[in-house]
Amino acid sequence: MAKVPESAQELFNEQVPAALAQHPDKAKEIGAVYLFKVTGDDPGVWTVDLASSPPTCTAEDKGNAQCTIEVAHADFKQMLANPALGMQLYFQGKLKVSGDPMLATKLQKLFQMGAA
Repeated sequence: MAKVPESAQELFNEQVPAALAQHPDKAKEIGAVYLFKVTGDDPGVWTVDLASSPPTCTAEDKGNAQCTIEVAHADFKQMLANPALGMQLYFQGKLKVSGDPMLATKLQKLFQMGAA
C-alpha cells in the first residue's frame, strides 16, 4: 500500500505519475482530464490527463481540463489522509469543483491507483 503523501507536490510530482505508468489501463477507465489548483503553504497547478495515451500528470494548466478542483493545501492534505472528507470540504466551500462535477466522483479511483 502506498504511503499517504506529505504534500500535493509529492502526490502529483511522484506518486500519480508512478501510478499512471504502472496502471495506464486503470487511468483509461476514468478517461477524463483534471486540473488541480492547490493554494496555501505548498501551492501548485497540475493537469492529470487520463484520456491521453499514455496518461500524463504535468505541473501546468494545459487548458483542456474537463473538471477543475481547487483546494487549500491544508485541506488537501486532510483529504488525502481521509478521502471521505472531500464531500464535507465541498459543502463547506473549501473544495471548489468546476466543469463536470460527476468527474469529481471518479477521483477516488485515481488516488487508489497508487495504493494498488
